[in-house]
Amino acid sequence: MSDIADYFIVCSGDVDLHVRAISNAIDDGLRSIGIKPWHIEGYAETSWVILDYVDVVVHIFTHEARVYYDLDGLWGDADTEYLGDG
Repeated sequence: MSDIADYFIVCSGDVDLHVRAISNAIDDGLRSIGIKPWHIEGYAETSWVILDYVDVVVHIFTHEARVYYDLDGLWGDADTEYLGDG
């Protein structure tokens, strides 16, 4: 559906601190196996953090930011797989 990345991962945290913790856990875990992000955006604001690994882009939102930006709706035609509580 897009030349930007092969996969988009979209997830939410309860508050800014939770969003930062999720982004840290993903980044630390991938770095431990030698995978470094090409770009990180929004870490200072933490209502929406983007971790760009070129083929995979991870979007981590607060619940309010996820509803406001509605990436789920924007990419509604894409194949979707829900993990956790969806």
